[in-house]
Amino acid sequence: MKVLKILTLAMCSYLMIPTMQGATKHAKETKYPSYKGMIMAGYQGWFGTPEDGKSGSYRHMAGKNGFKDGSCHIDIWPDVREYSKTYPTEFKNADGSTARIFSSYDASTTDLHFKWMKEYGIDGVFMQRFFDYARGRGEQSLPDIILKNAFDAASKYDRAIAIMYDLSGLRHKKEDCSVIIEDWKYLVDKLNVTNQNGNKTYLHHNKKPVVAIWGLGFTDRPYKVNEIGIEKLIDFLQNDPVYGGCAVMLGVPTAWRDLNFDCTNDPYLHTIIKKADLLLPWTVQRYTPLLHNDMDRYHDETKADIQWCKKNKIDYVPCVTPGFSWHNLSTIQFPDDIKPSGSIPRQGGKFFWDQMYNAMKAGGEMIYVAMFDEIDEGTAIFKCTDTPPVTKISQFIGMDGKPSDHYLWLTGKATQMLRKEIPLTKKMPERN
Repeated sequence: MKVLKILTLAMCSYLMIPTMQGATKHAKETKYPSYKGMIMAGYQGWFGTPEDGKSGSYRHMAGKNGFKDGSCHIDIWPDVREYSKTYPTEFKNADGSTARIFSSYDASTTDLHFKWMKEYGIDGVFMQRFFDYARGRGEQSLPDIILKNAFDAASKYDRAIAIMYDLSGLRHKKEDCSVIIEDWKYLVDKLNVTNQNGNKTYLHHNKKPVVAIWGLGFTDRPYKVNEIGIEKLIDFLQNDPVYGGCAVMLGVPTAWRDLNFDCTNDPYLHTIIKKADLLLPWTVQRYTPLLHNDMDRYHDETKADIQWCKKNKIDYVPCVTPGFSWHNLSTIQFPDDIKPSGSIPRQGGKFFWDQMYNAMKAGGEMIYVAMFDEIDEGTAIFKCTDTPPVTKISQFIGMDGKPSDHYLWLTGKATQMLRKEIPLTKKMPERN
């Protein structure tokens, strides 16, 4: 009887294994089974207007008084000529016409952005999921409506899409990553993010759905990495029988390897990093074309990072950005420390292309672009105008005489270079 009982238990355990594996709610197939050979961009989708019926203001675009006092949050103005819905501002263009803006809340806006991705050969985007969104989730919340629109558009245009959790907003010693665990269950159950209707385009890596967690180890964060339950979250995403089986990508500071500069001097960060499947160091504002040989430094640091990651069996994702500017935002939020306009100049795309070239030369096999639509920090690669509104208070960077789609086109060319469809070349390509 004892032998029979043992055999019975063993058979039950054996039979439970496929049941547990079959319980996963992720789609078994996707158009994008690996991040390698792809360039993905970050997507904020957080720009709103009073007409949304949700925000009551120009979220992430204007000051407390809207645009009325001539101030705003954004440092580069989007080219809105192709949007089916736009909204008036108090700003005026040079010809006296009213300057207009889009809303991320409109499904037509998201649809247009993903249409551009397909037209210019951009693989897809990581949708930013801020901690506040996870805390206040709901199918009628503005972030969740935008997220649903994005997943519909990704399926429609066959673009890769994935979730990136940004820990910004996490309160020190009052919350932990359990909020994200519950939010991921909600996204999988209610919004079907890993099992879209229509074409399955959720980004996988090594045939596992990618989930990114950004904001670990930065010195300007109010929380400590060893106090937020990050190991529990990573274990859940990788190993939970229903919601897990995921590839985890961690977003860390530039100096993560040496634990200095912009990174906390805590060896525990390396313990966490070694649990990850992919690593994304944040290099925005860390490099500039204004310093002699700074691109050589970018190349050398990227190469050394890749070597460390290979030794620890982690895939590495270099970060590339077109430039940086947040003069208008700092004027409102940091009046005692106003930043110059165009502090990291774009140089007509040269800075962007130099990073692409050096990332690939150093051995980068996949790339993250910061960002697709970030107009408040002047890092957007989508269509922006060289003729922004005229105002005495706000200052805008332009396109250096390039067409509004210049960075979409460059990103598409960089994707071809990454896939070896065109030669690796330091010289920025020119359009006929």
